[in-house]
Amino acid sequence: MKIGRITISLLLSLLLILSSTTTFTLAETPEQGNSDSPMDLPLNGLIPETNSETTAIELEDGKTAPIYSTEDAIIENLWIETEIDSDRTGENDMVSIQVMRPNTDEDIKIPTILEVSPYRAGLRPLNFFDVDHDLTPVSHNGNGHGRTFDGKPMSSPQNLGNLGNFYVPRGYAVILAESIGSGSSTGCATTGDPNETLGAKAIVDWLNGEAKAFNDDGDEVAADWSTGNVGMTGASYNGTLANAVATTGVEGLQTIVPVVAISNWYDYFRANGAVVAPGGFQGEDASVLADAVMTRDNAEVCDPILDEMVEDEDRITGDYNEFWDERNYLNDVNKVEASVLVVHGLNDLNVRTNQFAQWWDALSDHNVPRKMYLHQGGHSAPGTSEYQETLHRWFDYWLYGIDNGIMDEPTLDIQREDGTWHKENSWPHVDANTTKLHFQPTEENLGELKDSPVPNQPHETHSLVDAPNTNPESLVSDPDDTHDNRLVYTSDPLSSSVRMSGNAEVSIRANLDQPVSNLTAYLVDYNEDGTFTTVSRGWMDAQNIHGIERSINLVPGRDYTFKWDMQAHDYVFNEGSSIGIVIMASDRDHTIRPITETEVTITPTRSYLELPLVGDLNFEN
Repeated sequence: MKIGRITISLLLSLLLILSSTTTFTLAETPEQGNSDSPMDLPLNGLIPETNSETTAIELEDGKTAPIYSTEDAIIENLWIETEIDSDRTGENDMVSIQVMRPNTDEDIKIPTILEVSPYRAGLRPLNFFDVDHDLTPVSHNGNGHGRTFDGKPMSSPQNLGNLGNFYVPRGYAVILAESIGSGSSTGCATTGDPNETLGAKAIVDWLNGEAKAFNDDGDEVAADWSTGNVGMTGASYNGTLANAVATTGVEGLQTIVPVVAISNWYDYFRANGAVVAPGGFQGEDASVLADAVMTRDNAEVCDPILDEMVEDEDRITGDYNEFWDERNYLNDVNKVEASVLVVHGLNDLNVRTNQFAQWWDALSDHNVPRKMYLHQGGHSAPGTSEYQETLHRWFDYWLYGIDNGIMDEPTLDIQREDGTWHKENSWPHVDANTTKLHFQPTEENLGELKDSPVPNQPHETHSLVDAPNTNPESLVSDPDDTHDNRLVYTSDPLSSSVRMSGNAEVSIRANLDQPVSNLTAYLVDYNEDGTFTTVSRGWMDAQNIHGIERSINLVPGRDYTFKWDMQAHDYVFNEGSSIGIVIMASDRDHTIRPITETEVTITPTRSYLELPLVGDLNFEN
């Protein structure tokens, strides 16, 4: 049965007056999926006890209070039987889990917070690919392998002391699991493919009576204490698995909280056809990560799977293919039934910001109940008490049905550059409009950005030579100096601040003296005091001018239009700053570093930068 908002609010107000622990019956869970509005969702009711499926909780300030002791908590080590055989042994994979739950009466039912991780048993040595080699030009108009298409995201996993000590006293079970191929689990790690997804999904199924679990003695163990309501969370790879399981639409998964998580593995290891690496892990790829987390016993059984991954991930062309398509969770957002609290750092160079931006767009398109937290940090969650309280209230709402008003609040919490937090109702900002800034040459390899093209400007050219082993920060600095290995175009100083919210794109008209090249763009804030901030980066394989699915052969010396996106951001350029775009070929820290030093020649007057800006651009001159 359902109870309206007013009735629930009145009931909760009455319950909060009571000083003793009160037993509630868990009625229907909040409805999810394609609701008309994520801000106007029906709530489940908390009603007087009428049957044996009860949950004992106490509310304090509208949140579940710590009424259970961790000293007598029940801890179980179990193995969940999955429906997959990823190591091809003829036996279904078994996923190792550790359960911690409050020691309640037998008729008490509780929800579960679940984190699945491949990192709990540590890592094997990472065997990175060599990136100091020439790029491979395709020999015809098509994929260089004849296969047309019809990371390492590191973050420490939780332990029972972190999640368990907080949520178990408040009436939650906490389950920490080892992903397939890692630790005590069987199977093979496969970096985000359907096998990993189904391995994690099996835990949710067990909590809903749809899968089997066994203890050390081989005895079957039922989750007879479970309400069936599950919330998945975790950072990086762990949060990515939450995204993946949500796209199965599995029954019982009420909510996920993916923190700095991946939504499309192609965009983690590739960018517009270019082979790229996450920040700080040059030479990593899907197979490298799978090998690193393969900490199970007898891991050599997975060597054939790793060999297949090396071939299928295709570092030769960098094109999007079937291997990457089955690791693209955006394909199945229409199946998501869980609510989603997206958490990401605006300065994350590991799981880059396009991962949250495209996930958020897809969730929005399908009206998935959602909120988002964007902070100024990198590859981590925000370390604020306000965020922890939000997370607590989020689980209370979606797993216990407590009408705490969290879904009535603004959709977005965003931290600005000065550390202050602000609430908004959409992202990107509703007033963000695409603004085009045109390149204008002023002298050799230097130029300006203008908000309108200069008529009758001669189409002179600027050239750069690839410097694949040069620190990109040195190529970004000193924008008034000419440099053989980069081109830089800057605006006049701003007379008032302006906010960017969304994805920037760059388009250049250019030719190469070789049949292949990396192309890189850095969006930069050049400050009045001579310092600078790199706002966003973007990369492209020049051979992918017609899309990520196929490379085409390029004719040296012929002009082409190359257009590529940069990483999403929400950033304020302050008064007095100049907006700059720096064009280079290879990026030492992210792309393949070719031996051949390609020359790239662009026509500035046929090139431009597009920025999603809130408000108008105003310049001092």
